[in-house]
Amino acid sequence: MHLVVPFAAGLSDAAVQAAQGLRLPGLERLLARLQPAALLGTDEYALNLPHEHLLAALQGWAAADGRLPLAAQAARADGLVVEPGSGWGLLTPAHWDVGREQIMLRDPAELALAEAESRALFAAAQPLFAELGWALHWAAPLRWYARHASLAELATATLDRVIGRNLDLWLPDRLAGAPVRRLQSEVQMLWHQHPVNAAREARGALAVNSFWLWGTGAAPAAASAPQAERDDSLQAAWRAEDWAAWAEAWQALDARRLAPLAEAAARGEPVTLSLAGERHACRFDPAQRLGWRRLLPARTRVDAAQWLARL
Repeated sequence: MHLVVPFAAGLSDAAVQAAQGLRLPGLERLLARLQPAALLGTDEYALNLPHEHLLAALQGWAAADGRLPLAAQAARADGLVVEPGSGWGLLTPAHWDVGREQIMLRDPAELALAEAESRALFAAAQPLFAELGWALHWAAPLRWYARHASLAELATATLDRVIGRNLDLWLPDRLAGAPVRRLQSEVQMLWHQHPVNAAREARGALAVNSFWLWGTGAAPAAASAPQAERDDSLQAAWRAEDWAAWAEAWQALDARRLAPLAEAAARGEPVTLSLAGERHACRFDPAQRLGWRRLLPARTRVDAAQWLARL
């Protein structure tokens, strides 16, 4: 059993303070029976988040930062035909919050975008992409796919990296990403007066005024079986930077998942845990304790907050 927990830590002062106040007895009991085995990641400016690099490594992908084929993998899971080596990207309808000094991407979940609204905006935008030879595929209100050869090599920032951030830091390279910037500009103009947005604004909802392209990369040769189980229960609060809710979600996760895993590890069952934040992901493997020694109490207490601070 390998459990991956993304969004396990944040970097803001409020996030650090919330982490320091956590009481996670299940996690601490589990970590006391495991040993750190691998540390992945670099810093908070990488295009992909550490848990994405971790899961990519488990899949055997060798792609560089910003080109992990997340879109191709998701497209296959949605039943689309994905040829090996073809370029894919995830296209998420979004609201760009334009301020005086910066443009910020709001969490797309805040849109509460209905299927009919999404399909209408998709139908309006599709010809713009077709003019450049891009194929679009609709999968869900907030999950569209783009296919084009250029997407195999285009590096893009993952969605969770840019939500609530200044977009100027995360837009694709001006040269390689010129077609994307052009499409974003044209879609913004097209959707500005679209009836969907007129109706949304009339009822006080956020307008869908742009999109974010991410998960780009060349499709791997074949769909790979999942090598780990991912628990995203911390994601919503982490995105919203609601650290009180995040702490509550952590404590619920600790009781629901980590305490039982600690008991399983105490019985000698093989358990692997990976924790990931904004900079690093750390994998913990079963400690090398042989025979009857594996059933003894863990020798040391582990401070979970210290590990979370390293992520």
